[in-house]
Amino acid sequence: MSLLAEAPGYFRVYSDGSVKRDIRETILASDDSSSNGYKSKDVVISSTKPICARVFLPDTPDSSSLLPVVVYFHGGGFCSGSTTWLGCHTFLGYLAVKSQSIVLSVDYRLTPENRLPAAYDDCYNSLEWLSCQASSDPWLERADLSRVFLSGDSAGGNIVHNVAVRTIQEQSCDQLKIKGLLPIHPFFGGEERTEKERASEEAAHFADLLWKLSLPEGLNRDHPWCNFEKAELSMAEWCRFPAVMVFVAGLDFLKERGLNYADFLEKKGVEVKLVEAEGEVHGYPVLHPDSEATSLLLKQMSEFIHNL
Repeated sequence: MSLLAEAPGYFRVYSDGSVKRDIRETILASDDSSSNGYKSKDVVISSTKPICARVFLPDTPDSSSLLPVVVYFHGGGFCSGSTTWLGCHTFLGYLAVKSQSIVLSVDYRLTPENRLPAAYDDCYNSLEWLSCQASSDPWLERADLSRVFLSGDSAGGNIVHNVAVRTIQEQSCDQLKIKGLLPIHPFFGGEERTEKERASEEAAHFADLLWKLSLPEGLNRDHPWCNFEKAELSMAEWCRFPAVMVFVAGLDFLKERGLNYADFLEKKGVEVKLVEAEGEVHGYPVLHPDSEATSLLLKQMSEFIHNL
């Protein structure tokens, strides 16, 4: 058995098809909200695939008002990551409290064992699950399905875009309304390098590896799942695209992809707001959930959610 691919600190892929992922610090869900202002629990989206998720519910002074719902997709280049990772869990708990929202964070199937579109399918299915469970799960009884937001970091930001495209193309998920998207440092690509990618050769090659392990064999980085400019939507469909707040980080080699994404959407007539965190790295909200930069990002997310 030989080593086929490696992302140091994250995973190794072997010739027999097995994947060994490095152990990361995780945290269990807890229904005790006394110390941090929110409680959490794990739910099963699908037992056959399987797909799990974690629900974050904030303490609220008014126990009767409906709360917006943020459906969140974690990062990890499609190949790693989990909502149970300590940084992700902490960030999402803070998000639930700051925005006074119910957060549903999805643990989708990972690549390369489950190549795309598995992750897109799982995250789309989480919306269907939300529609069905909102009336029967006590934790979701205050969920306002007319105010649903999709968010995610890195690969999760990519999933946000592709799930939104699918709901528009299929005119589905009628039981809920996706009011807005909040992609954080979205992981997009293309066969042609951006200037920042050309200047960050090692990081660009790492991104190439992630796409090679994630896209179905025979597809390249100009596929619409990777390259948003190739999305096949009519102008009428672009008119139904939700409002978007795109977050980019000044030190992120993917920054230009985020800038180009915001510009592309704006030219399609989509309502877009671009937010840059100067001097910050890719994925800093989950890497450093207690930082001042993350606190500001949470404030910006909350304002977007409540001003739409």
